[in-house]
Amino acid sequence: MNHQRRTTVAITLLVLTCVVANGRAEVKPPRLQVFILAGQSNMEGQGVVAMDHPKYYNAGKGNLVWSIAHSKSNAQMKHLKNADGKWVVRNDVTISFRNKKGVCRGPLSIGFTGYGGKSHIGPELQFGHVIGNHLEQPVLLIKTAWGGKSLYKDFRPPSAGGTVGSYYTKMIEEVRAAVSKLGDREYDFAGFVWFQGWNDMFNESALAEYEQNLVHLTADVRKEFRQPALPIIIGELGNGGPKANKNMLAIRSAQQAASARIDSALFVSTTAFARPADLSPNTGHGHHWFGNAESYFLVGDALGKGMVTLLQRGNRK
Repeated sequence: MNHQRRTTVAITLLVLTCVVANGRAEVKPPRLQVFILAGQSNMEGQGVVAMDHPKYYNAGKGNLVWSIAHSKSNAQMKHLKNADGKWVVRNDVTISFRNKKGVCRGPLSIGFTGYGGKSHIGPELQFGHVIGNHLEQPVLLIKTAWGGKSLYKDFRPPSAGGTVGSYYTKMIEEVRAAVSKLGDREYDFAGFVWFQGWNDMFNESALAEYEQNLVHLTADVRKEFRQPALPIIIGELGNGGPKANKNMLAIRSAQQAASARIDSALFVSTTAFARPADLSPNTGHGHHWFGNAESYFLVGDALGKGMVTLLQRGNRK
């Protein structure tokens, strides 16, 4: 089914109401499929959309506008704009994300990052397109992420022992708050995506515990939402590219090892999506993929395709 037709179908389904008058049967809208996207600043989204100041944004190289025209992935990105050259807004996929300015909620498009407005993107953009194309049901993405947070302390899950991380608690609270806004609308938790790891590189104890803490995290999230087989995607800490330092390599190994220990989980490699600083907007921000929009697009694409793989596996059981 093409994007225009799928979107039309989704809009039609979303406006269905329950009809009980005159003896007519009740018609319910389809169950909303809810995906949780969690992590730190790279899940928040640091991909520059259009800023192109010659000094501060490298004349726009690597931003989303430039990438659609010039990047190696430009053919894959054409669907992000419509025939009029405007950013596509997709009504069958909705995003909810709380940033410092409050809760941002609306149909899938650019924005929905920690900056507010329409200046940046994160993995959610292409993830939403991939999942929206795969599912007939409407989709809600709940993004819950904060910059500079570790799994060892900030997101520390209950079953890891010690003090539960305040951002683990906030993550759960934000998800519950988002679904509470649905009222009587029926929904299913359909997947959990974890994209994090930077801060744990700089603490020996955090490095040593990362694999086990990730196993605890996913188990506790499943328990919180009563979904013991909830599909889990673990996105690799890939922004250093293939020639990363030993600490980043250790986190990557821990992420891959943890995913192998978790049922219905998949490790998604992202190192191939790193782009050079001189072809990126933020030449000094290696921790943020240099703000390269193509990188964030490709990460979201890979995370989405990984989730589709898990959903298809589950349907075959």
